[in-house]
Amino acid sequence: MATTRDENQSLYQAYLEACNAHDVDRMASFYAPTIKVNDVPMDPVSTAAQFPVLFAAFPDWHWEMRNLLIDGDYVAVHFTVTGTHRGAFNAIEATGRRVSSAEITLYHVEGGKFSEVWDFGGMEAVESQIREAEAP
Repeated sequence: MATTRDENQSLYQAYLEACNAHDVDRMASFYAPTIKVNDVPMDPVSTAAQFPVLFAAFPDWHWEMRNLLIDGDYVAVHFTVTGTHRGAFNAIEATGRRVSSAEITLYHVEGGKFSEVWDFGGMEAVESQIREAEAP
């Protein structure tokens, strides 16, 4: 018999597969009808709509799970993101620079969907790495 821990681990691994496939529609299917992202209520489509801009700037964007912790209906993930800056990102034209950053995300699962998500770190480091490529 599957435990909540096993179910939440499977849920996250399936979500990670959708993320790494850049399958935005599938990603949205993992979100509750109202999901809070860093305490801001959003609908699944709006939440997933944040990713195409990232994927356009970094077509090879990839999340690699380093650690996964599950406590009841909470899932914490420590991962590394990598990508190559091939398109405009935050008004910075493509640099061709390879970026890498560590991140931690905490998810709250309700009814088999992510109902709350908190992201910690990462994107500032990515932007810093591509800005370094701009410097003379």
